[in-house]
Amino acid sequence: MSTRQKILTILILVCFLIAGCDSLRFAPSRAQKQNAWLHNRTAIVAAETAGSENTSDKLRALTQLSELQSRAFTSYFGLPKEFPQAETAEDILAESNFQLARTALHESADRPDGWQLADNVFELAIGLSALLGGVYGTRAVRFLKTARTKQNALQEIITGNELFKRQNAGPTALAFKQAHKNQSPQTRQIVAKMKA
Repeated sequence: MSTRQKILTILILVCFLIAGCDSLRFAPSRAQKQNAWLHNRTAIVAAETAGSENTSDKLRALTQLSELQSRAFTSYFGLPKEFPQAETAEDILAESNFQLARTALHESADRPDGWQLADNVFELAIGLSALLGGVYGTRAVRFLKTARTKQNALQEIITGNELFKRQNAGPTALAFKQAHKNQSPQTRQIVAKMKA
């Protein structure tokens, strides 16, 4: 691997680490798929109820639009393997469905761990380099293994520093911060992004 390729690889990895994992999400879980489908059923029953009762045209239109919009959620998440009981309004308003909605809400906030994601990227790159074989593939594997080792070391240092700061308040923490005050803005930015 040429020096230019190494630099490009390092820049791509640094950009990846700086960008973070906020935009990455896990695939929809079982609870999220069930909740999306249940939302569609809730919107259907609400629209039917609004249509059959003496409600305003505005409320009927809102529930019809909600039912249409909820179809997009179900299409996006996919159908669940097991469907919650949701034939009637009473079925839908069961406590188990409220719990399902809370679970889906909690799961929707989960994001992949940046460190684990970076390690997985290294594993994938090492595997692809090994498949290429030859001199360049061997060099690439060696380079990527070294980079992964350095990434793991950086993770351990940041984790240890954060633990030290939490456990040692007062003058020790101030001395620790003073020792790190000469870091470059780029280093500070990389560490801040990795801590998040």
